Amino acid sequence: MELLRERLIDCGWKDEMKALCRAHVKKKGRNNVTVDDLVHLITPKGRASVPDSVKAELLQRIRTFLMSAAL
Repeated sequence: MELLRERLIDCGWKDEMKALCRAHVKKKGRNNVTVDDLVHLITPKGRASVPDSVKAELLQRIRTFLMSAAL
């Protein structure tokens, strides 16, 4: 989880999601937005915008871990 967090910060993904949330809050008004609204807004966009390189690196690390755990 820490590796994923670091990679998403490094590639700017976290800042992109934060900006998306801020824009939505600014548009709707601070008192008219709930956490659930934000989650529903950014979840599809967030999942789709994770760079392929980050996905590939994590998948490789998971495979390596599983292979070492199986021995």
